[in-house]
Amino acid sequence: MIETATKKEEPTPVYRKDYQPPNHWIERVDLTFQVNDGECLVGARMEIRRNGDVNPGDAPLELVGEELDLRGVSLDGRPLDAGAYRSSPDALVIPSPPDSFVLETQVAIHPESNTQLSGLYASSGNLCTQCEAEGFRRITYFLDRPDVMARYTVRIEADKERYPVLLSNGNRTGAGELEGGRHFVSWEDPFPKPSYLFALVAGKLECYRDSFTTMSGREIPLEIWVEPQNIDRCEHAMVSLKKAMKWDEDVFGLEIDLDLYMIFVADDFNMG
Repeated sequence: MIETATKKEEPTPVYRKDYQPPNHWIERVDLTFQVNDGECLVGARMEIRRNGDVNPGDAPLELVGEELDLRGVSLDGRPLDAGAYRSSPDALVIPSPPDSFVLETQVAIHPESNTQLSGLYASSGNLCTQCEAEGFRRITYFLDRPDVMARYTVRIEADKERYPVLLSNGNRTGAGELEGGRHFVSWEDPFPKPSYLFALVAGKLECYRDSFTTMSGREIPLEIWVEPQNIDRCEHAMVSLKKAMKWDEDVFGLEIDLDLYMIFVADDFNMG
């Protein structure tokens, strides 16, 4: 591994007129979060292909990060030698990748000491994410830009007593017990999305439940997850949600395309 020194710089404006397509596309992301005391290990398996419209084949893969501790990297199942990539807490560069490949990384992050309320951070004993506009790079190395749309699966592992509720985007696909008082929940979001829409929540939460019957007759569970002291403040939000879903059907003829709709509310959230 070649260490690359980085220096924090003042933010610079980004203009639409300067837009350039990415050299690579990430089409699928499988994430594993192992939540431990003091750190969280994030494994990412990414299916990546060259953008043939702008990349003749010799452009490096340049992933961005922020304050990441790289623990391992492999390409198509083979661990990369030290000279096969360049890394720093803020970047991971693969100089000459194939046209299509699978890149796997593992990083360590520290939600308890993350005071930026960006990426994955601790809030009142819970863990939650804020990835808009560029917070996902604080979770794992990625092409953290809104034109890179990928399908995500997520597996979260944590202590069951401390984090009994484990949430992420999409539909629940599995759950189970692990050794040492731990458990897991897995999720799959079937539709491509940009990284800034990624969400994860872990903690002691309560759920306000209802359901919505779509215009085709599907019964969709609705869940609003809150800290226990806020459970009696959810009724208005649920009524508003159901009215909004009905409005989408009446105006656009569109019904919800997931099997479950969830909202999470945190007192400490820098986007309102």
